[in-house]
Amino acid sequence: MQKKSSSLKILLTGATGYIGQRLIPVLLDMGHELFCCVRDASRFKSRYKSDKLHVIEVDFLKVETLSQIPKDIDIAYYLIHSMSSGSDDFEQMEQTCAKNFKMRIAQTSTRQIIYLSGIVNEEQLSKHLASRKNVETTLLESQVPLTTLRAGIIVGSGSASFEIIRDLVEKLPVMIAPQWLKTKCQPIAIRNVVEFLVGVIALEQTYNKNYDIGGPDILTYKEMLLNFAKARDLKRSIYVVPVMTPKISSYWLYFVTATSYALAQNLVSSMKTEVICKPNNLAHILNIDLLDYDTAIRLAFDKIEQNQVLSSWKDAQTSRIFKKGISHYIQVPVNGCFKDIRIRDVNDTESTMTKIWSIGGKNGWYYGNWLWELRGFLDQLWGGVGMRRGRRSDTDILTGDALDFWRVLVANKEEKRLLLYAEMKLPGEAWLEFRINEDNKLTQTATFRPLGVLGRLYWYAVLPFHGFIFKGMIDNIVK
Repeated sequence: MQKKSSSLKILLTGATGYIGQRLIPVLLDMGHELFCCVRDASRFKSRYKSDKLHVIEVDFLKVETLSQIPKDIDIAYYLIHSMSSGSDDFEQMEQTCAKNFKMRIAQTSTRQIIYLSGIVNEEQLSKHLASRKNVETTLLESQVPLTTLRAGIIVGSGSASFEIIRDLVEKLPVMIAPQWLKTKCQPIAIRNVVEFLVGVIALEQTYNKNYDIGGPDILTYKEMLLNFAKARDLKRSIYVVPVMTPKISSYWLYFVTATSYALAQNLVSSMKTEVICKPNNLAHILNIDLLDYDTAIRLAFDKIEQNQVLSSWKDAQTSRIFKKGISHYIQVPVNGCFKDIRIRDVNDTESTMTKIWSIGGKNGWYYGNWLWELRGFLDQLWGGVGMRRGRRSDTDILTGDALDFWRVLVANKEEKRLLLYAEMKLPGEAWLEFRINEDNKLTQTATFRPLGVLGRLYWYAVLPFHGFIFKGMIDNIVK
């Protein structure tokens, strides 16, 4: 992508999200100055060290935080959505965010708002797509010109659609699937989405207009699954049945894929609606070469195999710790807690650090992996995240990443410290920490703060397993 000579001041909302993380390096490479809006600065995990990147703490549900947005902004990206929220009133949340954003942007010198929405060409829309359309209507009421790009299924390494399709295809040789697999859609490669988002910057002919963006293929969800299987040299059979209700379909997605139940419900609702683009010439105007579905899959796996996944939808999922902020949990409590502390001498610091930074996901937990999987399965039965999320990269780990049923609070190689917080269903709170001190000793600490009598009973019930799980884990890490 060519660099533009003029540098603009760009506001990026949703900077920790899947799309936002993809935009950051491209916009910086073009020489623009970025102001990234995040609710928790300690979570912001950009690896791009640049004096043109600024992090500002803004929560668009809280008007008092909006003053952090500079007044001399040129371009503003609106990438906020709440589909993965467990809240039933995500439509109201999205409306509130949009209205507060519109109010603050009107007080700045912003010349253009760029909004990524969903394709909304059907009369009957899901709650999610209807909310996307309502947000667009709200933003259009602003005195600042709006450019809306409407996308359907986004295919790329780490995208929700890609990972859900991957889970279904790789885990299920035979699928008994709901009727919505016959619904048609027009998938688009993440590379093309970024090209559109960047290409319309300050392009006046796109002001106060909307454009559907999609790849060259129109496919049913069943065809997408089968094409994915073919690309991976997997033989799969899919049988569509009429008896699967939306609730059963949601549970089907929830148990087979890494999605939360709240997101599964919204996805099922949206997948009953066709998302096919109305024709436009924006790709021609921007000289964008649209990638077909098979090519998008191949490029996604190229990134995965090279451990170059820049962002994952799993890391962007709503988490209870993001509501209070990572800093609220980063101080591991001492009083009223149970602890399992183990210390080992480290003979090879570099090797040990590599193992710590590679823990979880398909690398496993170095001891009793089947017990970890069992704990994840039980967690999933109780409505938790389970072990399905894995990790974004096999070797790289950053603050804010999802790691199986943990969330990364600290990943500091200079301090030789990794701190995880449990997002599984628990009668209390749990932390797991690895730290190598100056004497080359690894301290592995599991901390549990129980909630009431049930929390204490839980700790004593799992205590016998800790005896060999945590011992085996640290022994194999330093081995």
